[in-house]
Amino acid sequence: MNTFELGSETVMNTYNRFPIVLEKGDGMYVYDDNGKKYLDFVAGIAVNSLGHNHKKLTETIADQAKTLIHCSNLYYTKPQISLASKLVKNSDFDKVFFCNSGAEAIEAALKVSRKYGSKTNRYEIITMKNSFHGRTFGAVTATGQPHYQEGLGELLPGIKYAEFNNFESLTKVLTDKTCAVLLEPLQGEGGIHPAEKEYLEKIRKLCDENDIMLIFDEVQCGVGRLGTLFAYQTFKVKPDAVCTAKGIAGGVPMGLMAATDKLAESFKPGDHASTFGGNPLAAAAGNVVVDELLGGLLENVRKNSSYLTEKLNFLKAKYPIITDVRGIGYMQGIELSITVSDIIKRTIENGLLLVNAGKNVIRFVPSLIAEKEHIDEGINILDSVLSEF
Repeated sequence: MNTFELGSETVMNTYNRFPIVLEKGDGMYVYDDNGKKYLDFVAGIAVNSLGHNHKKLTETIADQAKTLIHCSNLYYTKPQISLASKLVKNSDFDKVFFCNSGAEAIEAALKVSRKYGSKTNRYEIITMKNSFHGRTFGAVTATGQPHYQEGLGELLPGIKYAEFNNFESLTKVLTDKTCAVLLEPLQGEGGIHPAEKEYLEKIRKLCDENDIMLIFDEVQCGVGRLGTLFAYQTFKVKPDAVCTAKGIAGGVPMGLMAATDKLAESFKPGDHASTFGGNPLAAAAGNVVVDELLGGLLENVRKNSSYLTEKLNFLKAKYPIITDVRGIGYMQGIELSITVSDIIKRTIENGLLLVNAGKNVIRFVPSLIAEKEHIDEGINILDSVLSEF
């Protein structure tokens, strides 16, 4: 029995895995257990922000592992305080809550929003259709795609859904019980759909006028992926809180919710917690990622992502089955008139890892270290595969 077969027998079947066993990575590339090399434009689905085997990141993780991997959040640690301070200093937020994943960050936002609203007997939260917020019960209820909710029975009450980029749709579900609006400024799993700036501005004004909390889900689109540290900074619309995860610690599990004092003060000791949240190992990794982003990596994303857009539009002009190119920074997608699963299988066979976002969209979320030569290499492989369809 080979490794893949053993995994199929022993690991719960929650992913449609490709018949590959990855063994190591270096920079923009990964290698399977047969030594085959792949250009990685999946990056752990927007997680490996510094690529693979990043020297400073791996050395920091190793050094921290020798010092202190974990301690209870009954005590402070320097890596956690350092990371929180950097995030606060470079944003419009005052406090940070650390956890382990994007779904956990969303759960924190749902809870703190309702805690805030409880002072005026408000508990309803508006989210967007076609959204994705995670797999835990609150997060999957907030997700505006019914197929993720099938077979789960009764979901969390008090969640309402509006059409994304449709302000009038939002006003129709607004009530005097609404305490928060939760949305992705750039929808990821829903097919790479950016919010319109004017739409976000209208929601911000509505929330201000009605004392409603505006929460941005930046789990996938945050942490430098759009060319700014936080995604909201790209859109220039300030939420009351953001949830992010994925790329924040370069591959070490970490999530967080950053919020203004107005919202954060609704949490008191005992209201919420996370045993592993912000542990020294993850926080040390997070410090490296933020330092690298602020030290020049954000500029790399801004510069080279425009080149990615140019090359994707080149493919669109060449192949009529590509109907749209959209996205921002290193979170872009091409929509096709056919399902993309067979195309992705063929690119993998040709040494390029890609991931879909729905049935008809190929998503491009490479590590933030990607340079023009990596884009050229990836586009050339995709070009050759598309010529077969």
